[in-house]
Amino acid sequence: MKLLFIVNVDWFFISHRLPIALAAVEQGYEVHLACGITDRKNELEALGIIVHSLSISRSGTSLLKELKVIKEMNKVVKQVSPDAVHLVTIKGAVYGGLVTRFKKIKVRVASISGLGFVFIDKGFKARILRFLVTKLYRIALNSFNTKVIFQNENDKSIFIENKIIKAKQSLIIRGSGVDLTIYKYLPEPAGEKVIMFLARLLKDKGLVEFCDAAITLKKSGFKGRFVLVGDIDLHNPNSLTQEELNNYVDSGYIEHWGFSSNVAEIISKSHIMVLPSYREGLPKSLIEAAACGRAVVTTDVPGCRDAITPNKTGILIPVKSSEAIISAIQTLYENDDTRVEMGKQGRVLAESCFDITDVIETHLQLYKEAI
Repeated sequence: MKLLFIVNVDWFFISHRLPIALAAVEQGYEVHLACGITDRKNELEALGIIVHSLSISRSGTSLLKELKVIKEMNKVVKQVSPDAVHLVTIKGAVYGGLVTRFKKIKVRVASISGLGFVFIDKGFKARILRFLVTKLYRIALNSFNTKVIFQNENDKSIFIENKIIKAKQSLIIRGSGVDLTIYKYLPEPAGEKVIMFLARLLKDKGLVEFCDAAITLKKSGFKGRFVLVGDIDLHNPNSLTQEELNNYVDSGYIEHWGFSSNVAEIISKSHIMVLPSYREGLPKSLIEAAACGRAVVTTDVPGCRDAITPNKTGILIPVKSSEAIISAIQTLYENDDTRVEMGKQGRVLAESCFDITDVIETHLQLYKEAI
């Protein structure tokens, strides 16, 4: 059995799909990965995954370059001749879907892990891209041998209502799962309370509103520490610039801890996790926060609202409101018993809904349809 993953970049595959690929390797699959390469190829090959490099850009829209990527994908598919393919991220699903649409592949799985800035941004360029992407999705994914995984009901409804896919093709898996043996429940640390934003430093993740809230609170005498964990992403049009990040840090009110490869350890240093995103598939940082037993503040938007139980594991707030962030943080900061209990209930939620072993088994069952 040959299984081919098509993804935009290696680090995203490692953070969101690697456990599934390793489980497939253990079950005897020959696992291939076609993606853009940063510096993780040797790491992946050491794990038994055969890596094929693509010259794919996550934000590029040059027609000639995009056609080149599609040609490269087609070459990989012809070379590997997979029994099953798993298409991940927008370009992975659209381009990979187009390339594999009419080939003799028994099972195609596409993961829609969020609709991206194309479906969020209201600018003219985004509207044009949204129209084109919708048409391409329909051609790429609307076929009897294709299953499409969504992380929330809203994204699923958009695809079905726009006739991109048929309802019987769809299923919901709430996120990419979390390893509960690594992300353990730990009591809050002693000392000054840490309010943490853990994500790529993108404006559409509510980063500006979070920083504005932090500055307002600190100027009022608030004693907690506001921490950013993650890096800027200059390939994403919504990324904070280095200058903007420097300005926040230089204010003295916000700390930047950078990127961390040990997320479980970093979360254990927090007291409150905040992700005021504009829209998500189902944010990995929120299910990791739940597994580690941390209360959450997040927005009442698709994806984010699906990652918590409101008023039980965290607080839902309106989108794009630093005032609402301030109010929610103050509530959790001032009420220790409520905050700690929310963290405990978050762990219960993670155990019942986000266990990586359940996510892996569901994927393996989909691939087995190719046998």
